[in-house]
Amino acid sequence: MALSEIELINNFKNGDEPAFNELVLKYDKSVLSLALKYVQNRDDAKDIYQEVFLRVYRGLKNFQFKSEFSTWLYRITVNVCLTFLRSGKKKSMLSLDDEENSEPLHNITSGSDNPDDDFLRNEFKDNLNDALEKLSPKQKMIFILKHYEGYKIREISQMLNSSEGTIKKYLFEANHKLRGYLNELYV
Repeated sequence: MALSEIELINNFKNGDEPAFNELVLKYDKSVLSLALKYVQNRDDAKDIYQEVFLRVYRGLKNFQFKSEFSTWLYRITVNVCLTFLRSGKKKSMLSLDDEENSEPLHNITSGSDNPDDDFLRNEFKDNLNDALEKLSPKQKMIFILKHYEGYKIREISQMLNSSEGTIKKYLFEANHKLRGYLNELYV
């Protein structure tokens, strides 16, 4: 029988190192996926992933259950992504639609047998990628958390330690800017 998060955290606090490994296994894919969507480069996403779990390892002994573990973990992930982008450590941008990558950044629709549809879909994905890069780091992160990861405003506000009103403002601005960028291309 699998242990609950609370039991795993408490076991780790009492010196059980494998308990930490179980927590990592539970969340590793979602942390890597979020980082990958944000930085759009596998190597950068792996660097962020390692930094996130290093910070979690160091901070878990002080975790006081004032929030859900997942909220705390995603707050760390978001902060590491934002810091990483500001630091200028970004490697050259690679498309996440390369065949070697298993998780495309924008899963808009499934592929079709029509080459024209595929071309238009890929062109739109590229244009959306370009438009996302024009957003501020916080706007981009909030947009990704809301529209790609499916988090609610309340959850995002907890992750970013901001008010719901602030999150709504950033999301509104991101949507407005993206609409403007894309309207220039498609209207």
